[in-house]
Amino acid sequence: MFDFSLSSLLHLLYGTLLIRTYAQSIDSADSVSGIGLMGNGKSLGVVEKGHVPLDVEGYPVAPPELELEQVHIYVRHGERSPVGVRMSEPPANIPEHWLFCNTARQLRAAVTSASAEEGLNLPFVGAPGGPAEEELRTRRVVERRDGSAVVGECLLGELTDIGRESTYNFGSSLRKLYIDRLKFLPDVVKSNDEVYLRSTNMPRTIESLQQITHGLYPMTKHAKDYTPFVRIRNGKDENLFGNTFSCKRLEILQIGFAHAAAAAWNTTLEPLDKKISKYIGGNPVRLDGKPRASGILDTIRAANAHGVKVPSEFHEKGVLDIIEKAVVTEWFADRTEEVRRLGMGPLLSDLSRKMQSKAEKGDADPTRILIHSTHDTCLAGLSSTLDIFDDRWPAFTAAITFELFKKRQAPAQPRSPWQSVLSVFGRSSDSTEHYVRVRYQNQNKVLPVCAEEGKHLPGSPEFCTLAAFRERVKELTPDDWDAECAYTPVNKQKEREEIQAAAALVIAKPDQPPP
Repeated sequence: MFDFSLSSLLHLLYGTLLIRTYAQSIDSADSVSGIGLMGNGKSLGVVEKGHVPLDVEGYPVAPPELELEQVHIYVRHGERSPVGVRMSEPPANIPEHWLFCNTARQLRAAVTSASAEEGLNLPFVGAPGGPAEEELRTRRVVERRDGSAVVGECLLGELTDIGRESTYNFGSSLRKLYIDRLKFLPDVVKSNDEVYLRSTNMPRTIESLQQITHGLYPMTKHAKDYTPFVRIRNGKDENLFGNTFSCKRLEILQIGFAHAAAAAWNTTLEPLDKKISKYIGGNPVRLDGKPRASGILDTIRAANAHGVKVPSEFHEKGVLDIIEKAVVTEWFADRTEEVRRLGMGPLLSDLSRKMQSKAEKGDADPTRILIHSTHDTCLAGLSSTLDIFDDRWPAFTAAITFELFKKRQAPAQPRSPWQSVLSVFGRSSDSTEHYVRVRYQNQNKVLPVCAEEGKHLPGSPEFCTLAAFRERVKELTPDDWDAECAYTPVNKQKEREEIQAAAALVIAKPDQPPP
């Protein structure tokens, strides 16, 4: 969350690009006792958990007639530093510089030994006769405006040592659940066909995925020649969040909803001014204020997760709750069918297609688990689109999981003459039933679109038939992405006013008085 206009904010998500170096932490979890990723190994005095641990013991096993076939996981990155400097001046005194990033400061990078000029005439690195690949060791430090540098300081929005610990724990819990308890995944990973790993092109999500992968399959559980692939898409092709960079129509719609949310909620936030304004330069607390209410929430949540002291008013009953409700409305109340199609439709379409492929191919499709490291906007967007959102800002390492099950086949019966005839023509009367279970924040979620009889497993409404799930996803899939995303303004001001007016009709209004 940033303290800029929403339009600028939506674009900034694409402005942070990973330096094109394959780097890894030297101080890996293999080299320390346990996982040992809490800064310098000492307790940081965290007083409030900022993440949601995966509940292995509380996981409800499916009915015995169902067999797990594939798991799709979308997980928010681990704890990070705030994405902007806010409330660093007295009397708030929240630190401007966060010293929680010691683990990933010593790096090994793949480099070529050929000079830039020589490299122009050589094949790519690793090709026969091409530049030799070598290893460069570096130590990364954050340089401040005055030229000073402190070891262990975090960049804005960087995954911290605590975030590395929580994401490692998430991966370790995946291992305990899907390998040790359910015996679903192999003990040793042999191929990238078995495990699918994907991240957005942001350092904190990539590093979170590396930690998760290390927890799920530590180096001792890799086959000899296995090196995990971390898949990353170009910005124009990204669908792990609503892609306003490629879809201008979606950007305009979201801006309209943000304006409508400010109009609906700013009055409700006014009573907080007497408690909070002194900490934000005397400015009022508003969705579109300076800093934005979303920025205030971001800084306080990050501080709480790292044991950083915040003003006592933020711990008073109802203060953060009302800010969170307003911010959630600003970001996620756009529950129109058009926003759903343009926002999460492409991602759900990918998910549905992969599940259908697994259902059709069975063991011929070796992919059993797909892990996507992403952002709060993805989790809230998916759950909102499927009408299972809890209207709370997703915590660090919160996850939404889609599990594909097939109904176990009864012992084979002798074929009838009619079945034999059908098989000659390549047709069969056999059909395996498949079901999808969605879990969010460690809870089974019943999809409203699967509530009708015949659209879920009898007696277990949380198991939606794959057919019913795919039917809904088809409705959410843009027929022509480029055409639906196109936006050619004629009268920009008038169009924005019309969009804001339409948004005001569906946006959630405050339902309780502020503290």
